[in-house]
Amino acid sequence: MTQSPVPRHILPVLVLAQFAGTSLWFAVNAVMPDLQRELGWPASAIGPLTSSLQFGFIVGTLVFALLAIADRFAPRRVFLFCALAGAACTVGAWAMVTHYEALLAWRFLTGVFLAGIYPVGMKIAAQWYSRGLGAALGLLIGALVLGSASAHALRALSGALPWPTLMLGVAALAAAGGLLLFVGTSDPPHAQARVTTLQWRALGTVWTDGRVRASVLGYFGHMWELYTMWVMVPLVLATRLQGTELSWAAFWVLGAGVIGCAGGGWVAQRWGSARVAAAQLATSGLCCLATPFLIDAAAPWFYAWLVLWGITVSGDSPQFSTLTARNAPPQAVGSVLTLTNSLGFALSIVSILLFVSLAQTVSLGALLPWLAIGPALGLWAMARLVREEQQKVTGFR
Repeated sequence: MTQSPVPRHILPVLVLAQFAGTSLWFAVNAVMPDLQRELGWPASAIGPLTSSLQFGFIVGTLVFALLAIADRFAPRRVFLFCALAGAACTVGAWAMVTHYEALLAWRFLTGVFLAGIYPVGMKIAAQWYSRGLGAALGLLIGALVLGSASAHALRALSGALPWPTLMLGVAALAAAGGLLLFVGTSDPPHAQARVTTLQWRALGTVWTDGRVRASVLGYFGHMWELYTMWVMVPLVLATRLQGTELSWAAFWVLGAGVIGCAGGGWVAQRWGSARVAAAQLATSGLCCLATPFLIDAAAPWFYAWLVLWGITVSGDSPQFSTLTARNAPPQAVGSVLTLTNSLGFALSIVSILLFVSLAQTVSLGALLPWLAIGPALGLWAMARLVREEQQKVTGFR
């Protein structure tokens, strides 16, 4: 049975809504320098604020997965509710911004509601694109990467835009994204029927199903590296740049991940998602190992290295999600993706805390190669899927 053509407007609506909804992620981080100047907060205040949102996202995704929220309820309604709720939390953060503890609580709640935006957006894409899912998720996650990188661009522009405007603007953008997706899309004609019971047995396929386990473990290797690299990039750039120049450079390095996400999705239609994910994971791992040789290299080599790392460290993410969505039980795709996000982000916090702590006493050139542990273990876990994909391409069984 051939898939009915997907209306052309679906993918642009999904991408724009995902970008708008996940803009909540970086709202406070972008204005933090202004808040520190006005309120006298120390530079260390950004750490707990970032971690509170990350912990909120982990808690939210775990609860959403265990309760099968994305599979028991209409995903479009879940996305809309969480976008509006996340926007309201950002308005609450703006209203109580002078109270640091209240700000921590609002950011935690924002993270909880982001659990109904990022993974649910992938679930909606998986419903529409039974074919070409890798390309669709490449654009969708590329929007998330660009949104995350935009924190640095907003920081560079913060002198021209007052922080209340930025925070309220992000809240309005997120709410508009939820409304856009709800009004601009519909349920696919052949969508999997929603379940009425909890899907705990299906969640177990993260470990019991060999193919799901391979893609999930590969994703965990990717997550060990990804967010820690994003945190470390400004430190690497600070060896040569400062101020606005540093912020713009960080934006371009991290924003380059859009090339890896979108380009990887296009190549995956020909190569297959497993091979594209493995190639990008291997390349980003080599970039980790190259740190001692390139961190002090001439400027062209230095910036080329960082841009290549920025492209590949993010570019494999859509293909891991594609593989997990394809191999998970159809009635529990949303829950499996959400649980995978929860565990992956929990691992990323461990990695961030470890490497940030070690960076106080260990040089970046000696420290960052150890990030390659994640890609190495991820490639080992992915070997089965890569072999199976190669056999399909060559015609051997």
